[in-house]
Amino acid sequence: MTAASPASSVADRTTRGRRPELGTTTSAEIFTRIITNGPISRVEIGRLTGLSPAKVTKTVSPLIRDGFVTVGEHAEHSTPGRPVYPLSVVPRSMLAIGVKVNAGEVVAATVSLGNELLASTRRSLPEHSPQTVTAAIVEVARELISALGAEADALAGVGVAVSGDIDSEAGVVRDSPLLGWTHVSLGVEIEAQLDLPVIVENDVLALAKAEQWFGEGTEAESFAIITIGAGIGCGIYVNRDVVSGSHGVAGEIGHLPLARPDALCVCGRRGCVEAVASSRAILEAVQTEHHDPSLTLDDVVRLAHEGDAAAVTAFERAGTAIGAALAATVNLIGPEVVVIAGEGVTDYDLYERRIRDEFAAHAFGAAGNCRLVVRGHTFLDWARGAAVTALRAALAVAPTGA
Repeated sequence: MTAASPASSVADRTTRGRRPELGTTTSAEIFTRIITNGPISRVEIGRLTGLSPAKVTKTVSPLIRDGFVTVGEHAEHSTPGRPVYPLSVVPRSMLAIGVKVNAGEVVAATVSLGNELLASTRRSLPEHSPQTVTAAIVEVARELISALGAEADALAGVGVAVSGDIDSEAGVVRDSPLLGWTHVSLGVEIEAQLDLPVIVENDVLALAKAEQWFGEGTEAESFAIITIGAGIGCGIYVNRDVVSGSHGVAGEIGHLPLARPDALCVCGRRGCVEAVASSRAILEAVQTEHHDPSLTLDDVVRLAHEGDAAAVTAFERAGTAIGAALAATVNLIGPEVVVIAGEGVTDYDLYERRIRDEFAAHAFGAAGNCRLVVRGHTFLDWARGAAVTALRAALAVAPTGA
């Protein structure tokens, strides 16, 4: 399985999996507001969307009827003569399975519409050929489906998060340097075996979509999430949506040419931020300096904390490149907040000063006032992001929707 094959049609995807009847983009927007801001009153939904309370009531009625939305039993507050009963989602009315694909393992989770983590599992990968990875994804998904029992009827679909250039519409991994894949048709292969809609998405964009629904996006008008780990990525939320790019590529700050020009990146180019700032780049730099290929990343972190010159230099070089990329991102989009996340932030103290110094040196004017939030992420968080991507896809309305 190396070449992409035609994707399943939109009609095929929407006939399977649990999903609400949302005939218009307005309906989808109202339901999304209940998911992200609930419990919330009809009046507040109207204020946020510009719709009349009557329109909101008409839209939510079928959602209440079909068990996706519930009305609070007790009024939160009252206006003269009219008690206000808030609307909330029924958390387990719709579920999704999310899978994060790494070079050495797949991590999977079942997540509800209320952002509950219901179950998780993982499988190691002896190698990462498309056939092996597909088999592992199907295996973990079936395990989680079986664990749901009768609740499996609430599954909306499966989200798969992969590093690289992804055509999410077709379910094709166009280029993943981490996995060594080009033009791999992943979504159709998995759909055929699970008989559920499958959404393949860039892993950082999936994380940003989860952040939009259940994180900083519920309060901030705009944000960016920068991830540090095996790769350096960025998800961007502006104008009330996550930026996916016209060609499915956006926020690839790991491949900005801000590192030293001789640094070779896994993408095959030189000078990329990722070429000096990824965990692999840091590890290889210290291994080379010490002439010791047996060193692990844990060894490198320990050496850096002990003041080893090679390890300290590697982390400071990484911090310089990340800080410059962070400043470039902020200068371009001016987000309200930037979340710095990923498995690499567990060692954030090793390059925090250099990141912040470089950011301060290059952030232009008031753009530098954005709030920086540091948050550790495990691969389970990435899997949750993939699940949220599947839940969001279940709310998608055909282009004819108004």
